[in-house]
Amino acid sequence: MNDGEMLERRPVFDGKVVKLSVDRVRLPNGHVTELEMIEHPGAAAVVPVDEAGNVLLVYQYRYASGGWLLEIPAGKLDAGEAPEVCAVREVEEETGSKPTTLMPLGWIWTTPGFTDEKIWLYLATDLEHSRQDLQENEVLSVQRMPFEQATEMAMTGEIVDAKSIIGLLRAAKLLRDQELWTTPDWRKKPGAEIVTPPERRRDCNGPE
Repeated sequence: MNDGEMLERRPVFDGKVVKLSVDRVRLPNGHVTELEMIEHPGAAAVVPVDEAGNVLLVYQYRYASGGWLLEIPAGKLDAGEAPEVCAVREVEEETGSKPTTLMPLGWIWTTPGFTDEKIWLYLATDLEHSRQDLQENEVLSVQRMPFEQATEMAMTGEIVDAKSIIGLLRAAKLLRDQELWTTPDWRKKPGAEIVTPPERRRDCNGPE
C-alpha cells in the first residue's frame, strides 16, 4: 500500500518544545482529509542501574497528567544533539549520577496519532557520582529501588508512564536474554552491545 501525501501545511503554533500545524493529507486509500500534527524534536529516556542492582527513577510533577508520575529519567533532544548525548545529560542532571556505559534499547513512537515524537531508550550502567542540575520547570525527587521491583510495578500498572514501562521491560529482556543479570559482574559480561557515550557537549543544556 502506498504512503500518504501531505498536500498543504497550515502552521498554527510555534513553541519552545513543539510546533502545531493542520495538514491537508491524501491518505493511502485516496481520501483527502485534514489532520492536526504536532512536531517534536525527539527525546531520550534511560533506565539507570547501579552496581547493587537498583534502578534510579524520578518521582516527577507532570502538569499534563494532573499530578505526580514515577518515571525513568528522560528529556528532549537539543537541536542537532545525538540521542546518546541527551541520554547521559538527562540522567546526570535529574539524578546526580553520570552513566559511563549505555546499552541501546531501540526507540518508540510516543503517540503516532498526532505527533512525530520519537524516544530513544537506553540501559545505563557504571554510574559515577555527579551533581543534580534541575531546570526551573523540573520538580522531582530521585527514587532508588531494586530493578526487579520496578519491572514488577511496570507490569502491574503501578508505573503508568509509557516510556518508563517500555524502557524497564526492554531492559529486563536484554538482561535476561544475555544472561547478564545472573552474572555477579553483569555489566562486563562479553556479548552486551555497548555504546560508549560521546563527551558531553558544552551547549546541550536546553530545557526539557
